[in-house]
This record gives sequence, C-alpha cells and structure tokens, in this order.
Amino acid sequence: MTLACPAIDGVELLSAYRPGLSSVFASPSGTLLAEGAEAEVSGGVHGMLPDQVEAMLTGAGPGARAVVGAIPFAPDAPARLVLPRLLRRGTAPPAGAAVPTARPAPARAGGAPPCDDDGYLEAVARAVRDIRAGRYTKVVLARALRLAAPGFDPAPVVRALAAGASGSYTFGIDVGGGQTLFGASPELLVARRGRYAVAHPLAGSAPRSTDPAEDAHRAAALLSSAKDRHEHAFVSEAVADGLRPFCRALRVPVEPTLTATPTMWHLGSRITGEITDPDVSALRLATALHPTPAVCGSPPGAARRAIAELEPFDRGFYAGMVGWCDAAGDGEWAVTIRCATAGPEGLRVYAGAGIVTGSDPHAELTETTAKLGTMLAALGPADRALTTRGA
Repeated sequence: MTLACPAIDGVELLSAYRPGLSSVFASPSGTLLAEGAEAEVSGGVHGMLPDQVEAMLTGAGPGARAVVGAIPFAPDAPARLVLPRLLRRGTAPPAGAAVPTARPAPARAGGAPPCDDDGYLEAVARAVRDIRAGRYTKVVLARALRLAAPGFDPAPVVRALAAGASGSYTFGIDVGGGQTLFGASPELLVARRGRYAVAHPLAGSAPRSTDPAEDAHRAAALLSSAKDRHEHAFVSEAVADGLRPFCRALRVPVEPTLTATPTMWHLGSRITGEITDPDVSALRLATALHPTPAVCGSPPGAARRAIAELEPFDRGFYAGMVGWCDAAGDGEWAVTIRCATAGPEGLRVYAGAGIVTGSDPHAELTETTAKLGTMLAALGPADRALTTRGA
C-alpha cells in the first residue's frame, strides 16, 4: 500500500534522494520523493495512458496516492510512470538552500564522434528554407551532447539544481534500464489544483550576460523582438487552444512577459482557467497539450517529420514531460528541457531552439550553446570546448 507522509522539509527529501532507488520532483509548490514501485504504467501518451493511470489510482483517498515519472517526446514511445510504495511530500526547496551534497566527478568527452557546429547550422538553414517554402511554420531543432562519466551519480547535480534554479521544476526520475533522467526545467506544461488549471508556455529566448547593463539590454531586446514574439505566439495560442475544450473563463495574456533562468531569458505567458469537468486530471490535460510548438513545431505532424529528418539522434525523454498526478486529479507536469540522462553508457545532455522564418543559424547555435550551459555548469565537465560541440 502506498503511504503519504505529512509534509516535511523539501531539503530533507532532496537529501534522501537515491538514483535507481527513488525519484524526486521539486517545484515552487512542493517536493515529492517516490520510493520503490508498487505498480507501473508504460503506455504511449496518445494511447490509453490517462485511463490506465486513473484506473490504477481508483479507490485511493484524495491526495493519498500519486504516480510520478516521465513521458517521452514520441507519442508511441513507452512512458515510465510509477505508483511508489512510499510517497513523501515536502515543502519547496528555498532558493540557495544548503543541501548536503558532494561535487560530482567531472564528465569528459566520449561516446560517438562529435558532430561539428556546421551540422547544426545546416539543419537550421534547411529548416528556414522549408518554412519559406511553406512546408511548415515552425520546427524545434535540438542538439545532444554525449559525455563519458563512469560511475556518475546524478544526485548531487539534482540537489544543486534545486537549490540554484529558483522557480524551476527540478527532477531526478528513474526511467528504467539503469537510466536516470534529471534536470531543472523552467517551463510548466500544465498544473491542476482543484478546479483550476495553469500553464506557463515559454518560447523566444536570449542568452543572459554576467554584465548587468548588457543583461538588461538583452532582456529588453528579447521583449521587443518581432521574431521571438512571433515564435512565442505559436506556442501560447496552441496551449490556449489545447486547454479551451476543458476550461471555462480561460485567461490568456495579450502580451508575453520575461522569465529568467540563471543562463537564459525567455518570453512566457501564464494561462489560467477553471476546469469544466472535475474528472479531468492533470495528466489528461498534459497529454492533450503534448507536444506543444515549444518543443515540436507547427503544424505538429510536419514538424515531427522534419525533426526526424534533421536531428541525428533519438530524443527519448527529452522534450517530453515529467511530473506527477494524484488520485484527486491534481498534479504538475513540466516540459522536459534543460535536462540530461545518465546511465551505464555515460551522459547525454540536450538543448533545442525554435526555428521560424526569421531565424538565423548562428543565433540559434548560440542559443542552444547557452541552454546546454545550464547542465554543463552543474556537471562540471573538464573540457569547456564541449559547450560548442554536439554529438
């Protein structure tokens, strides 16, 4: 029987996280530590996944049980959602919290031969040509960086990210096969609390600067950028359209606002609404929205085909969603970005950028390099040249 413990200090839960034995999800609203597995669901996102999860949770008291896990980018790829034997809930980790940790061993280049920057530049250039030819209106192209790290323990990175990425959704999820998915996403796909739903899509980005004056200039430039506002509109409108069948009194901001992470500025829109049917769970809302144009493109079918043609790797859980849903239907699902996977074969770090008609290949390369920097800084790789290479 799954147990729900009284809320405790989120720092204590992060300290108790053990990759392979537990999963953790920390957000501005709280921290969950899932230990062991009583049951598991692994269907595709566009199949019967919500029905399977709701059936598994049937009979549990409101909030007493929850599934925790991750769902991949591809709709037919198996998810990894677990009903834990022990579910512990805690407070949100405060920014700058002193979480007991040890510095992870430095990662180094390894695995498959790296692709040079020219490969990504050409992929972006081709996407821009396709967009101008009318094949699609937006596509998100990602890079994956492979690092060798024998015996790497992601727990210290997860704890450091939770302490340093205020407002983000930090996670360390056992996805099976000895693999751990971990990171700190700035983007909330959707959350449900009682009768209310909230989504905070992000699209349109700029690297931050360590110089305060330059950083402020970059933020202002992003907010006024026609290209980035155009890109953001795709995502905001798609999320609103996805929520509309489930919500009344849907509130969609007319103008985006700035969202900051340690390495990036983003354009964001906080979309809220009241759920019409109380039986619609957070997971059902999330699967209805996934994937948004923020990680795929528009129209989604054509964008998926372009991603398959232009990206030289399988995304796996990158650009999927990660989070939890309880027996009452409440839950939180973040878009799986600013993340990495760790396993017997080493580490793989991911980052992507939205390509639209006004995209410049070199600017998109710079953007993905800055996004990779979030995880590379946490991992502490010895080879800093890795920040400009993909594999």
